[in-house]
This record gives sequence, structure tokens and C-alpha cells, in this order.
Amino acid sequence: MSLITMPFVDTGFDIGLHVVAAVVLIGTIVGALYAFWKFHELPIHHADKKKHGQMGLVTILTWIGFIWHWVWVLAVIIAFIDTEQSIRRIRHIWHDTTPTQMTKAGE
Repeated sequence: MSLITMPFVDTGFDIGLHVVAAVVLIGTIVGALYAFWKFHELPIHHADKKKHGQMGLVTILTWIGFIWHWVWVLAVIIAFIDTEQSIRRIRHIWHDTTPTQMTKAGE
């Protein structure tokens, strides 16, 4: 066998190799699109699992996030942060009546 000849050319086997390559290529593209879709739907599934109060907002932001990706980041933040608990913590900090310790400049 020389270096110039092609091993599978003009045989029925090269058509089979082309079919296998096409199936692998299409399978890879479909798999990548499916993985992207599942990753993109992550905020919706998390908000649904936690019975989030802003489920509609998370869904809309996720769909808009297909076009503007920064909006998808907002959907992730809204879905994963418990806003009611965060507001309670902020109110608790704001209305905290314990005296803060102030140091004098001379001490």
C-alpha cells in the first residue's frame, strides 16, 4: 500500500463511513442543543420545585434570556434567592435596637 492511495475510496465501505459520520455529527448537535435547553430551563425547574411566588416572572425572564442572556442571569438570581427571607433579614437589621459600640478617638 502506498501513501498516495486512499484505503476506502471506491468501495461500498466509504458510504457507510459517511453515514456513520453524519449520524455522529447530527447526534452531537442534537445532544448539545438538548443540554443547552435543560441548562437554560434550570431557573424554571428550581422555582417550580420551591413553589416560588414569582414563578411567572422567572418563566418570562427565562424565555427572554434566549435572546438577551443577561436577562437569564436575573431569572437565576430571582429563582435561587428567597426574597421574602431576605426582606425579613433587612428589616431585622434596620430595626435592630441593640446599641452599637463606638470607640472614642482618644482610647
